[in-house]
Amino acid sequence: MLELTKNKLEALKRLSDENGVIGALAIDQRGSLKKMIAAGDASHVGDEGIIRFKKLVSEELTPLATAILLDPEYGLQAAKVRDKNAGLLVAYEKTGYDASDVGRLPDLLPEWSVKRLKEAGADAIKFLLYYDVDEEERINNSKHVYMERVGSECAAEDLPFFLEIISYDARNDDAKSKEYAKVKPNKVIGAMREFSKPQYQVDVLKVEVPVDMTFVEGYTEGEAVYSKEEAAFLFKEQSEATELPFIFLSAGVSAKLFQETLKFAKESGSTFNGVLCGRATWKDGVAPFATDGEQAGRVWLQDTGRRNIEQLNVVLKKTAESWFGKIK
Repeated sequence: MLELTKNKLEALKRLSDENGVIGALAIDQRGSLKKMIAAGDASHVGDEGIIRFKKLVSEELTPLATAILLDPEYGLQAAKVRDKNAGLLVAYEKTGYDASDVGRLPDLLPEWSVKRLKEAGADAIKFLLYYDVDEEERINNSKHVYMERVGSECAAEDLPFFLEIISYDARNDDAKSKEYAKVKPNKVIGAMREFSKPQYQVDVLKVEVPVDMTFVEGYTEGEAVYSKEEAAFLFKEQSEATELPFIFLSAGVSAKLFQETLKFAKESGSTFNGVLCGRATWKDGVAPFATDGEQAGRVWLQDTGRRNIEQLNVVLKKTAESWFGKIK
């Protein structure tokens, strides 16, 4: 069971609903969002387009979310226009990774520290780590040391540390392949076990679901990698791999599939404590914004965007567990 300081506990409550469930909205994308906007209309690419879209999402959708995750590079203006009841998570990592180097090594934003992010209004710090539990020891050990440093910095400033783990296979770059689907459970669950260790001082894990749902029997149109029974066992195994509160990321799947995944997780016995949902909520609003302008983007968010998050909230109420029981 996780023991929190009073300040961390109060911060975590600001990021959650009254029942201890996190229904947060993520829009800390930087490079990928820039590409999405540019695909709609090159005239909207650039810093200003990203800042404006993040502000729109914050204005329109945070009244329905418990919190919003933003980046300090483009998102601080969006943080200022969020709903007064929505908490604020701020990303601390540089976007992406150096593909020319091995290991997908993490890096901090050089202009920022946890202290400065706290002064900018952050209720919690989020750090994204790419991790392959089977990578060579030299690479993984450097990541372990890095996360110990981030955890220590968050502890020093008395802010919750949300660690987002994106699994991968160093020997297979195709994360959507059948081959990766076979090894994904070991990658995801193994990483959760590692970073639940006390030396990292993680307060909440933000993780992928342990299977690729597009390869689960009944959810795939092609050949299944997992039967429903096997997938259910893996969701339960994932849940039992940590005593920390953990929340699911949407990983860019459709809103409908993400909602169905949460239902499956609940039925399988997962004790997940909410979501930090990004592209599944707002990604289809980028095209009208980029093509037809700010008002078109706002209209989409007010209609489909709001409906996506309202439907997700209904599912969350039925599926997510309170983190209160994991805290002392």
